[in-house]
Amino acid sequence: MRVGVLTREYPPYVYGGAGVHVDFLVRHLRQQPGVDVEVHALGEPRDGAHTYAEDDPRLDPARISAGSGPATEHRPDLEKELSALRVLSADIAMAGALGGQDVVHSHTWYANAAGRLAQLLYGAAHVVTAHSLEPLRPWKAEQLGGGYRLSSWIERSAYEAADAVVAVSEGMRADVCTAYPGIDPGRVHVIRNGIDTDFYRPVEETDVLERLGVDLSRPYVTFVGRITRQKGVPHLLRAALSLPPETQLVLLAGAADTPELARETDGLVERLRAERTGVVLVSEMLPREELRQVLSHARVFCCPSVYEPLGIVNLEAMACRTAVVASDVGGIPEVVADGETGLLVHYDRDDPRAFEAGLADAITRLVEDAGTADAMGRAGRARAEAEFGWDAVAEQTVEVYRSVLAGR
Repeated sequence: MRVGVLTREYPPYVYGGAGVHVDFLVRHLRQQPGVDVEVHALGEPRDGAHTYAEDDPRLDPARISAGSGPATEHRPDLEKELSALRVLSADIAMAGALGGQDVVHSHTWYANAAGRLAQLLYGAAHVVTAHSLEPLRPWKAEQLGGGYRLSSWIERSAYEAADAVVAVSEGMRADVCTAYPGIDPGRVHVIRNGIDTDFYRPVEETDVLERLGVDLSRPYVTFVGRITRQKGVPHLLRAALSLPPETQLVLLAGAADTPELARETDGLVERLRAERTGVVLVSEMLPREELRQVLSHARVFCCPSVYEPLGIVNLEAMACRTAVVASDVGGIPEVVADGETGLLVHYDRDDPRAFEAGLADAITRLVEDAGTADAMGRAGRARAEAEFGWDAVAEQTVEVYRSVLAGR
């Protein structure tokens, strides 16, 4: 069976849970008998993947005019739309290289169009993994402008025609069926994300923490993720105002999606630093080995997401034997066992202040009760080992491939 895995993120260019998923899924698919896997990725060249650049010079806003003739003026306002078109252009190039694949498996809207085109052109079976859904991320319009309408169209077209949709949680399966009621529910399969518990494990080293300026004599709560509306970082920053004074906040957060969100986040960080010590903001992506160290020594890992299909970073924290405080949205309750491996806080978009107060209360409880936090961390490690192995994920994925090929 020849399988083409289609993605934007692939090591070393990984910035979110979908990229982590693809990385480990490919490793374990390649261990499955009778499966020949090729990776096709958008963006920069990297080892182990065919790559397709998003740099079509014809889609440079400096060359686009307000009218239909030759470029006469710079149109920087077109950049959001043209960035989405550049993705589609790269997808077309990717589709041209997919002849001969039995199955094409696309991850996120960035690669969905290539999968749909290969399905039409070559008759390949198209499997889509639902890591998130555009209709449930309306804030993307702020980031992509008209490109959000294009990404939404690509996703809908791919999902509705796909031979199978893989949802990373039961909550995501329900969302897929609600967002796209034209999809036969029998084509939507739940295969939860996995975690490599050999790699993600508690470690003793503290040199990274010392380099970052973390005070090892004080407990800290940490966050890992992008600064996007989805991840709820402003909620955590406001909640942190109410944490015990000795509590540090270590934020491993990439660049904000939009200038507006960057200004909001920067302002909240400044306010927090004006009122308390121990606020550490790391804007670059740390290597996984260093991330593992930050997770291992945290008293609490916090996931304040307002939308989260599963939340693979919660599994990473649990595997590092760290208690989790998280919102109760999407697939998170399928990972974090409330009262056992962490604490869940109800998110109500109509009452964000109650959510922030709940986050502060839950974090404070574990900061002040190291014994309970340690017990939850140990239970989280055990749960990650027992229920979220990548071998099982790969086996279940291959079964989906075989079922769609047999049903054609």
